[in-house]
Formats: sequence, C-alpha cells, structure tokens
Amino acid sequence: MQVKICGITRAEDAVAAVEAGADAIGLIFYSGSKRHVAPQRAAEIISNVSPYTSVVGLFVNADAGYVSDVLSCCPLSQLQFHGDETPEFCSSFGRPYVKSVPVSSPERMSEIVAAHPNARAYLFDTQVTGAHGGTGKTFDWRLMPQKNIGHRVLAGGLDAENVAEAIRIACPDAVDVSSGVEVVPGEKDHDKLYRFIRAAKRADEVVVK
Repeated sequence: MQVKICGITRAEDAVAAVEAGADAIGLIFYSGSKRHVAPQRAAEIISNVSPYTSVVGLFVNADAGYVSDVLSCCPLSQLQFHGDETPEFCSSFGRPYVKSVPVSSPERMSEIVAAHPNARAYLFDTQVTGAHGGTGKTFDWRLMPQKNIGHRVLAGGLDAENVAEAIRIACPDAVDVSSGVEVVPGEKDHDKLYRFIRAAKRADEVVVK
C-alpha cells in the first residue's frame, strides 16, 4: 500500500513523513487552500527530503504560466489536478499527472476517468460543493470504482483509526491523507503520521493475505 502525505507546509513535517514510511508528499500550489505553499518555500521543503521520495504538486485551475513557474524552481515528480483542467492541459508539462475525481454518480466518475486516459492515477475524494479536497470528510467507500480503471488513490477524511477499514472496503492502490494527520491545517502531528502509515501498511498486508 502506497501512502501519500499531502498538504505539507514545513520541512520538518516532510522529513517526518518520509522517515515514517511515506512513499510521497504533496505540496499544494492553490491559494484557496489553508495548506498553500509558495514555490520558493516548496523548493526549500523539497531540498530536505530524499531524492527518491515522490513529490507531488497539487493545482486547481491554475494557468499554464504558473504551473511552469513552479516547475522551474521545484523538482516535482508528478502533478495533481483538482479542477476542471482539460486532458491536454494536464499532459502538457512533461510530468506524469494524477486526476482528482469527486465521488458522485458512477456515470459522472466514469466520464472524468474516460476523459483522462493518460492520467497516471485517479484520486477519489469526497465531493463537497465549493471545495477541492482537504475537507476531512469521508464518503461511502463502497462507491470506489474497482480495479478496471487503473491506479486508484483513496482520499477524504482518512485517519489512523479508519484507514484499515477503508482499505478493506475500497481496496485502493494508494491512500492520501492531509487533515487526518494534523494538529492544525498545514501542521502535521508526527505521532499521527507514524500511526497512519503503520495502519495503512498493515491493513494492506491483511487484505493481500
């Protein structure tokens, strides 16, 4: 089970996440988020983590110039899009990308997935009007599309107490957490980080067996 810790705003949290076993960290380049980081700050955070850690940059309806500016100073491994970006836009930056899919009707989710055949993964998150993730709200994990659509990431209201059950029901390829391992938005609790990652990895072993 791969684990991504999103909404990193401090270098010490990035280091703690990696040391706890996270496969990826997420940096949010969207000013509407409480966990927004400026590109220069993001570059400083990235410089503190292993070059073998995947670093994901999250954008919401950003213009191409801004995404390019971020990439010019931040060595991002991949991009994650949470808005109404077109497939052409998402594929235009020379990086693998993840497309966020708000959990709604099966038909609507299938439409989004079908529109982004080149996405490296699809992140399924709780649909909240006016929000683009990071709400701390769960959805019915039984609604998670099954394995015939590619790499699936489960997000939305996960924490150390519920992630094992979420994995058992949804059977995702990866999990993504932000608010569930925080003290306040943007400040991670290192004990929660460790407990979440341990619970996710152990749950995956049970599911596989």
